[in-house]
Amino acid sequence: MRGERLGRLLREARGHRSMAEVAAASGVPVETLRKIETGRIATPAFFTVVALAGAVGLSLEQITSRCTRAGPDADCQRSA
Repeated sequence: MRGERLGRLLREARGHRSMAEVAAASGVPVETLRKIETGRIATPAFFTVVALAGAVGLSLEQITSRCTRAGPDADCQRSA
């Protein structure tokens, strides 16, 4: 479930930018980004998350606080 939350957060943060744009900015292959966004890679490598976070303007603290809440119904929250 955590992988799905991370994927949803990255998708939302990516906004109108294409996967190809974010992949190029982060140095992460488009297919890897696609798999993360769809939850198929549930636990991506730390440096992959760091690169993607930087490309979409998220801090690691934001990712952690929004995606690591306990419980089966936990979900990434959008900041106000």
